[in-house]
Amino acid sequence: VEVWLLACETGMCATLAKDMYRCFQDMKKSKREKWISSWAGQLTLGCGQIAWTLECTKALIAVSEGAKGAMKQAKKKQVTLLNKLCDMVRGSLGKLDRKRVVAIITVEVHSRDTITRMISAQCASINDFEWLLQLRFYWEEGQTQRCIVKQTNTQTLYGYEYLGNPGRLVVTPLTDRCYTTLTTALHLHRGGLPQGPAGTGKTETVKDLSKNLAKQCIVFNCSDGLDYKSLGRMFSGLAQTGAWSCFDEFNRIEVEVLSVVAQQILSIITAVTQHKTRFVFEGREIKLDPTCGIFVTMNPGYAGRSELPENLKALLRPMSMMKPDMAMIMEIMLFAEGFTTSKILAKKMSTLYFLMEQQLSKQDHYDFGLRSVKSVLNSAGALKRGDDGSTPEDVLLLRAIRDMNAPKFIAQDMPLFNALMSDLFPGVEPPVVDYGKLQIAIETEMSKAGLQLVPAIVKKCIQCYESKLTRHGNMLVGASLGGKTTAWTVLSKAMSRLCKEGAEQNDGSPFQVVRPTVINPKAVPSANLYGEYDLQTFEWTDGVLAKVMREVCMSETPDEKWLLLDGPVDTLWIESMNTVLDDNKLLT
Repeated sequence: VEVWLLACETGMCATLAKDMYRCFQDMKKSKREKWISSWAGQLTLGCGQIAWTLECTKALIAVSEGAKGAMKQAKKKQVTLLNKLCDMVRGSLGKLDRKRVVAIITVEVHSRDTITRMISAQCASINDFEWLLQLRFYWEEGQTQRCIVKQTNTQTLYGYEYLGNPGRLVVTPLTDRCYTTLTTALHLHRGGLPQGPAGTGKTETVKDLSKNLAKQCIVFNCSDGLDYKSLGRMFSGLAQTGAWSCFDEFNRIEVEVLSVVAQQILSIITAVTQHKTRFVFEGREIKLDPTCGIFVTMNPGYAGRSELPENLKALLRPMSMMKPDMAMIMEIMLFAEGFTTSKILAKKMSTLYFLMEQQLSKQDHYDFGLRSVKSVLNSAGALKRGDDGSTPEDVLLLRAIRDMNAPKFIAQDMPLFNALMSDLFPGVEPPVVDYGKLQIAIETEMSKAGLQLVPAIVKKCIQCYESKLTRHGNMLVGASLGGKTTAWTVLSKAMSRLCKEGAEQNDGSPFQVVRPTVINPKAVPSANLYGEYDLQTFEWTDGVLAKVMREVCMSETPDEKWLLLDGPVDTLWIESMNTVLDDNKLLT
């Protein structure tokens, strides 16, 4: 089996390498619109970056030979390309094509900003630092048709791992600095350690760099249940496959385990430095792929976390990530979703979030960080797509901000929030959304359950539905007897009812039958909730959540499955859910 699988992997890399070269040749001949829809997303992104590197190199050489306006020409070209792509996003695209184009825009906008920065810094040769700082994609010399990626004085082979069509990050100056640190760490045969507060994009940046270099990146959520043997198995796998790993929240592992882990990482790093093809790891001889990367992310100032021991710190290149550039991220995400006035809207939105953080009351469940901004922008993009072009863009954004934020504010903060909105968007009235069928179904279900029709609880049910449309993880917060359980039970019954009615009338209703599974996370110890290793036999036993999760993922019915963890939230069990609830959606 192993021989066959390895042949499969080699075949994948060879096919991608061949296709990428053909894709690049085809790029010069055909129109951009046709070219994008006829090749895989990963290839179009890669070739776009190779073409951009080529353009910039030509322009920089021309400038050094005395042609003054060469860089400005290159910028003009880039801007026309972006306008073309933006028109494509606004047009009628399939779901897959749209994802592809949004990713291309996100990357190409950064290319445009880089050219602008180089013009203002008056770069005049290909050895200028401003240019060397960028991730640059080249075809290798000779007839090998392989792509290499350079940054500062480092050089990495493009990994040719097929990644599908993933979304891409907005590259801000902070991301650039992080890339530089991480590629240099790889060059020096070290690991990388981005650290900083929650929601600054540590894990995402590592993942995005791996997408740039076409390496497989495995995000693994560390818990205090890991011992050195289970980590050792993971490291041996990474060393043999050459994949990258991102150990999320690494400092939750206990100190005595971490000092052994340092020895394991050291043995891999030493083998890479000595250019070995096989080496002894934990008493077994295994093969080594020198392109493997070990990355660790953590949030240092956090209760119940250990400090990393010195011998481990020496192996990892640290890098602190503090304030992401919100305004820039908002602007580029809106631009990629097809908003024409993205600059003005981003400015308003970042001001609004800044003011909300300053002026609203300090509640534990308020979050005005990157995660909440991202879901608002995704929801605004969905509204923009569902719109026929008659609604002004600021109304769409206003509605997205209101619908995503209003459910979580307490009563005292609502008037203040509305005042801030009307200050920043003067004269803009968000439309009142009519939930005809859904509202009737909710009211029917409530009277069936013998409940009074209080407008507040009907509103909460609708807000539950709204939040569920845009996020895959939601949390109902409130005092006991506040109606949290009522809200979700009524909503699930109403949605099931609408599905049945829709099936009878056959009007293609968007609702599905809801199958809630309720788990009380406090009823069992953490080991029984998630599963545990038996340290004697090395067997893994699935926990309650893992078992339910597997069943839900394997079932092919169109029903909506809701996993409800019904009980008080504490750090012990929710921490381990972290990677499921952010964009990775993986329970590792």
